[in-house]
Amino acid sequence: MRKRFWIETALGTLTAALAIITLVWHDWVEVAFKVDPDQFSGSFEWMIVAVSALLTVGFAFLARYEWRRARLAAES
Repeated sequence: MRKRFWIETALGTLTAALAIITLVWHDWVEVAFKVDPDQFSGSFEWMIVAVSALLTVGFAFLARYEWRRARLAAES
């Protein structure tokens, strides 16, 4: 397995965790950075969830590609 697979897997895990944390704890941005970018509307948090979810899916596909590539190389 190449190093790239492990990087993609780690980044996918981190972005999934960010999406889940944001869904569970909506105000973490305001608490952590002491800034309210959306004036309590929640739109910034939903944007974080959406972008994180898209990145998670993207990293999962990239890691899957690397996994299949390594498996095919091992078979031949």
